[in-house]
Amino acid sequence: MMIRDDFKGGKINLEKTLKLLEKLDIPCNNIHVKYIFKDNDRLKQGRITIEEFRAIYRVLTHREEIIEIFNTYAENRKFLIEGNLVKFLIQEQFLLDINKSIKNASEIIQKYEPIEEVKQARQMSFEGFTRYIGSPECLLFNNECEKVYQDMTHPLNDYFISSSHNTYLISDQFLGPSDLWGYVSALVKGCRCLEIDCWDGSQNEPVVYHGYTLTSKLLFKTVIQAIQKYAFITSDYPVVLSLENHCSPSQQEVMADNLQSTFGDALLSDMLDDFPDKLPSPEALKFKILVKNKKIGSLKETRERKGFNKHGQVEEYEEEDDQEDDYYKIKDSEYSLEKQPESSAVGLPLFKKKRVRFGKVALALSDLVIYTKAEKFRSFQYSRLYQQFNETNSIGETRARKLCKLRAPEFILHTRKFMTRIYPKATRADSSNFNPQEFWNIGCQMVALNFQTPGLPMDLQNGKFLDNGGSGYILKPEFLRDLKSNFDPNKIPIDNNPVTLTIRLISGVQLPPSNYSSSNKADTLVIIEIYGVPNDQMKQQTRVIKRNAFSPKWNETFTFVIEVPELALIRFVVENQNFITENEFLGQYTLPVLCMNKGYRRVPLFSKMGESLEPASLFIYVWYIR
Repeated sequence: MMIRDDFKGGKINLEKTLKLLEKLDIPCNNIHVKYIFKDNDRLKQGRITIEEFRAIYRVLTHREEIIEIFNTYAENRKFLIEGNLVKFLIQEQFLLDINKSIKNASEIIQKYEPIEEVKQARQMSFEGFTRYIGSPECLLFNNECEKVYQDMTHPLNDYFISSSHNTYLISDQFLGPSDLWGYVSALVKGCRCLEIDCWDGSQNEPVVYHGYTLTSKLLFKTVIQAIQKYAFITSDYPVVLSLENHCSPSQQEVMADNLQSTFGDALLSDMLDDFPDKLPSPEALKFKILVKNKKIGSLKETRERKGFNKHGQVEEYEEEDDQEDDYYKIKDSEYSLEKQPESSAVGLPLFKKKRVRFGKVALALSDLVIYTKAEKFRSFQYSRLYQQFNETNSIGETRARKLCKLRAPEFILHTRKFMTRIYPKATRADSSNFNPQEFWNIGCQMVALNFQTPGLPMDLQNGKFLDNGGSGYILKPEFLRDLKSNFDPNKIPIDNNPVTLTIRLISGVQLPPSNYSSSNKADTLVIIEIYGVPNDQMKQQTRVIKRNAFSPKWNETFTFVIEVPELALIRFVVENQNFITENEFLGQYTLPVLCMNKGYRRVPLFSKMGESLEPASLFIYVWYIR
């Protein structure tokens, strides 16, 4: 190592040690380096010699598990020749195309081998091999899934759409602040459906906040200005503004003006000529903003009205609150909702009404609603007979959960045809979240979560939407799109194509130390969890490695049989064992099962808040068959 120049002045302190490690491209956690530095500072003066630095370097780069792999393919245990690297890529990393593997091997040597003479000899040293194993090329997430690779020309209802609830909040729902950062951060994460809770404000300026609470207020126009600025930073595909509209007609007209002046041509305010009677595709709606709100009349009537002055025109509608909807009581029966006897006049049930409220909508705003008309969900039967292709339902989590359990096949038939949004129940005052997986299992397109609240549900949300280039749109599996499919998530499919997944959890690399430790230690264990249809829900865990967060080694193998892999997510959770209270969360990583690479892979870890904990990672070997 050419580091003598850095020691011209004699010894170096911890700060300079960290800078030198960075200069040498050695990824490291400062806490771990601090204690390794302390262990190697023999005179305990806070300064180390060049030999002591080399010892620290060896501790950080020496990994027995990688030496073992390297020695298997390096004939003289010193250098890996290009041909043997090709063998490694084919046999261990499953790059089965020989020509591609030869090309990759050459590129890997050029990119990661630090010793010039070795590089020129088309070989790889152990140091170069370690750098390759720790590189993005060996991550668990398949880089093919990092780009938009799915067919984006299906109608909108054929996609899962990244969706947020109460997007303006950044903490709880009673006292917390409303903040533009809620919208900005959601859009940066690829969210494509934002909720805007609109109320009358002073001086005829609509405001955004959680009504009847002490949450602070934002001007509607500043909210949509922020959205306009960040809407297409992460994804080119359409953004839906889900308006929870409590405004008077006069302030709705202000909203309509704000929307048109802010978004201009990006605002979809008329049908696309190619989609007069079906939902357009994400591809057809690239860089477009869609308004989800109550709408008066049909799309045809809207088009006929174009050119006339709509200001001052108001129509009445039945109001829909984004609160837990108990409008119709669900009977604990496999067959039906509680209802009155059928009406002989129309041949349809007269549903028992619990409360009716009416609001008013200004035509100026109504006419901006095209393919995402908000329509109250009454029943599957009603939707089959009367719901229009451009009408979107919002259903509270409690009612949706009961329908999932009692009438899943009908629910799936509904989501094959109509856009459906699921939102958290009103009693979640702390902005907690439900598990979104149960609603993805039945094809619900917009499963809206409180993005500001970390935890398992948001880990699943973030993991699922890593797929398809992080575009916020994921094509649903064919069995959730095909009208002839008889898929039921509560039953094992007869014609399923399961995956047998085997994971060897080898080791951990510079894991976050426990907050309860006075040094860099933790009693580490890893839990591997599968989330999917009910039959696929499972988890397994490793033994505990005591007092080692720096380089714990498990070498344990786990096997999972996953019946519906198209819907399954896998989550790796690292914990510190705690006998007194629940285990301490140290880090996690979640991704779709079918987006995993095979072979020796690195699992990056993220904090509870979703921040990268690099270089903290797990080292695993993955193999699966279908």
